[in-house]
Amino acid sequence: MPRDSTIKKVLVIGSGPIVIGQSAEFDYSGSQACKALREEGVKVILLNSNPATIQTDPALADRIYIEPLQADVLERIIKEERPDGLLATMGGQTALNLAMEMSQKGVLDRYGVRMLGTGIESIHTAEDRGAFNRLIAQIKEPQLDSVAATRHEQAHAFSKTHGFPLILRPAFTLGGTGGGIERDQDEFDHLLTLGFTLSPTHQILIEESVLGWAEFEYEMMRDANDNCITICNMENIDPMGVHTGESVVVAPSQTLSDDEHQMLRSAAIKIIRALKIVGGCNIQFALNQKSGEYIVVEVNPRLSRSSALASKATGYPIARVAAKIALGYSLHEILNAVTQTTPASFEPALDYCVIKIPRWPFDKMPKAERRLGTQMKSTGEVMAIGRTFEEAYLKATRSLEQKAPHLSDADLEHHLTQPTDLRFPAILRALHLGWSGDKIVQLTSIHPWFLDRFVSIVQMEKRLKAEPFSIPLLKAAKRMGFSDAHIAVLSGQEEKALRALRIKAGIKPTYKMVDTCACEFEAKTPYYYSTYESENESIRSSRKKVVIIGSGPIRIGQGIEFDYCACHASFCLKEMGVESILINNNPETISTDFDTSDKLYFEPLTYEEVLNVVEHEQPDGVIVQFGGQTSINLAEKLAAAGVPVLGTPIDGIDLAEDRERFRELLGKLGIAQPKNGTARNMAEALAEAKRVGYPIVVRPSYVIAGRGMAIVYDEEGLKQYIEEAVDVSEKKPVLIDQYIDRAIECEIDGVGDGERLWIAGLMEHIERAGVHSGDASCVVPPVRLKPEVQKKLLEYSRSISKALGIIGAINIQYVVRDDVIFVLEANPRASRTMPYLSKATGIPIVQLATRVQMGEKLSAIAPPEPLALPFYAVKSVVFPFLKLRGADFVLGPEMKSTGESMGIDAEFPIAYYKSLRGANLRLPSKGVVAFSFKAGDQERALPIARKLISLGYSIAATPGTAQHLSELRGQVHLLKKLADGEPNLVSELRANRIQMVFNTPSKGGKASSDGFAIRRASLEANVPCITNFEAAEALVEALEAVQSGEVKPKCLQEYWKAD
Repeated sequence: MPRDSTIKKVLVIGSGPIVIGQSAEFDYSGSQACKALREEGVKVILLNSNPATIQTDPALADRIYIEPLQADVLERIIKEERPDGLLATMGGQTALNLAMEMSQKGVLDRYGVRMLGTGIESIHTAEDRGAFNRLIAQIKEPQLDSVAATRHEQAHAFSKTHGFPLILRPAFTLGGTGGGIERDQDEFDHLLTLGFTLSPTHQILIEESVLGWAEFEYEMMRDANDNCITICNMENIDPMGVHTGESVVVAPSQTLSDDEHQMLRSAAIKIIRALKIVGGCNIQFALNQKSGEYIVVEVNPRLSRSSALASKATGYPIARVAAKIALGYSLHEILNAVTQTTPASFEPALDYCVIKIPRWPFDKMPKAERRLGTQMKSTGEVMAIGRTFEEAYLKATRSLEQKAPHLSDADLEHHLTQPTDLRFPAILRALHLGWSGDKIVQLTSIHPWFLDRFVSIVQMEKRLKAEPFSIPLLKAAKRMGFSDAHIAVLSGQEEKALRALRIKAGIKPTYKMVDTCACEFEAKTPYYYSTYESENESIRSSRKKVVIIGSGPIRIGQGIEFDYCACHASFCLKEMGVESILINNNPETISTDFDTSDKLYFEPLTYEEVLNVVEHEQPDGVIVQFGGQTSINLAEKLAAAGVPVLGTPIDGIDLAEDRERFRELLGKLGIAQPKNGTARNMAEALAEAKRVGYPIVVRPSYVIAGRGMAIVYDEEGLKQYIEEAVDVSEKKPVLIDQYIDRAIECEIDGVGDGERLWIAGLMEHIERAGVHSGDASCVVPPVRLKPEVQKKLLEYSRSISKALGIIGAINIQYVVRDDVIFVLEANPRASRTMPYLSKATGIPIVQLATRVQMGEKLSAIAPPEPLALPFYAVKSVVFPFLKLRGADFVLGPEMKSTGESMGIDAEFPIAYYKSLRGANLRLPSKGVVAFSFKAGDQERALPIARKLISLGYSIAATPGTAQHLSELRGQVHLLKKLADGEPNLVSELRANRIQMVFNTPSKGGKASSDGFAIRRASLEANVPCITNFEAAEALVEALEAVQSGEVKPKCLQEYWKAD
């Protein structure tokens, strides 16, 4: 069927900020879809609140709205733009729910907008738990006994007849939010309340449990002519009971018989046809491999994180094909963009093994519950490709960039049976201790085939420890996937010497191609993975070439922002006629898409594997500035190996990163820095803290995103920090800084060419100093910094950049108190704010930094000066606390946010309001605002209470805060402390009588039990909880501005024209 020529303008809905359950995979799918639409001459309108995405670049959409993903905003954009169609299957659950709301409100019919791809009825049937179960029954596919409950009474009746454990799945939520496995009545009742609160339709599917059954996924594609293909089937190594996003996954499936595969494939085709899906979808099954019995678990009627994994595992561009199908094409009419010869109706074939392992945030939030279940907790994932399961698994574990965990032998059974994120390291440890495979299978229900593979890994480790070192043993270990570093530790070798020996013996990696067709057809845009075989399929070109090191898995502190930077560097190199070679291992991102670079290597970002690629490709240079701390940490070792590292010289990087050298540099430049010191043991730490003066900021050295950082107020707190939080030694000193309280934090992003510094923007943080820059909301241009202070900040930045010899990107952070400037740190690399600043200014900052690293001078490029913006751009952030039980909602010097949003307006309060809505905060227009401030903030509460009352809000306050609101007399509702009974803040939240909470934690970020309970109750009631006083002040100002003015969505390109 030919393309529908009546579709000339399409509105694509993005997924918003990165959150647990909805990560970079939707930037990948949305961007690929936008490109596919524009290839067909379709005008693309894009709505997304996340500035750190490629899809919000002008190259991908004709008109970009960085606005909140809210129904009122979307309706106004539809009214303004009048699109012919709406594409909502590329933006995750957020986009799907928004499209459903538009349909239910009659907006799509009112403006004549068609739902492209999968229709509203199909989406509703797949997402509504009751409707889906009825459909599955109609087509006679097996399913679990369940009830789609909308009332507590229905749920309790089901639990009485079926018993525990039970599975709860709230409807229309992402990443299993609010769901779980409930093993007793108390857990069940708690999760019921949470699930009903979080489900947009107030519906929960409650079903009997098949814990321990195997779980399989089928990634499917269907066109409007009912042509269906299976793109990929994937096997969750974790059995049922762990969310597929939390599972270690292998593709293709390893333990299915052909009969079982054909049975599930036939069922998947039957389901996708019954649902009338038009485009891609993911179907999940549970299979009892002892009896052959299977059941249908669920269907995602859209592209999902599994779609991104399947796309990268096979090389099949799922989002591109789905977008073409949405325009009316049939599968056989669409060309496979990878082979450029075969149609999209050809099912991919794999001649390798792919493994995905999630990346969890427990290193940043150690108090969070580590038990895995049906609700996601991971922030990202890695993917590795090998010729065998063992090789792919070992490469994937290296890609996580995490140290081997210290496991107590006594806790192994706990990690295996719960399970926790440490389940697989615990399996390997148990095998080392001599546990039988049968015992582990009994405890975990993991298939024995996988246990045999882990036994092979352990046996090789034992051989490396026990046998005399030899070339045949080395070769066997490399074939299995062991790294040089791992082999060196086990065999008592030195890594550098072992590498030299390996190369001398001719044991070098070869590179195999991912081409969608197992080499049946030639691929035009291939990408590669390493293995230790004889034939090398990666042919080195004679072109000028540069390698870009990516940033690896998305994690707190190193997110999609750095993938954005790596992509832009690749785009720039291609425009310059330079061959772009990218190394990364994240299947969710655009950097690992088939056409982002000229060559892609899907590899762990270790020194060994990066150097292997460099030695094979012989590039003219390597760029390390755009992969966050991951790539910058490789710079020194690569340079020492003779690799030409582009940009800032290695000594300049060390000068910025070495605390003592940087302190000396600032002294020479006459630039102030907070008093600081370095301690290598407890005595030194106590002495340095006394010299610097409390309060202090303490942190380990060489960490990302402030990991392990804390504000310490006294000697007792410092002793506790040293004893419990960090490992202090000569090689791992603790850094101690004076904490400058009640100050404004700010930062610049810029590009230097060794002499001159071009400054992209000066950003002012809204929260007071002490909140990590990645967790702070910020605004450009500044709103509180005096012009003379701003001028001095720019002067200091130019001096520091020149002294460091910066060539390429730099970020410098400052704190200002009483107009006195202190330098906090300089980062000689791209920062997480570069995408946000690029969207605010309309200037491709990363491409400018790339050109400078390639040798161009700023004077020749002549970039525009973007500092005088005629509008305000505000970045806000989102946090994962709802998904991580046990983690406290307290902000400090250690980063905890997962993603960001942006708001733009001519007025700062409106821009801030937009950014908060874009970060998924449900800001009330009326109702009760509860105050519970700490001492020091209580004294400042009266003005904002007065303003809220004048705006029509009611005020409730806890006893300490209420004392400082006595002038308001009868206008404040007193709430008791929790121990004193009801009404208290928690009981009022649970009764839905509070619409917003202002709660600032006590000193040191250690909340009292009341504070923790209040913040947790706010999260579970889906009520905004503001934990910073300055943020509360700014929010009240924003609410006032919204009441007195109109909030209008505006196209990003129109802001740039005004600039």
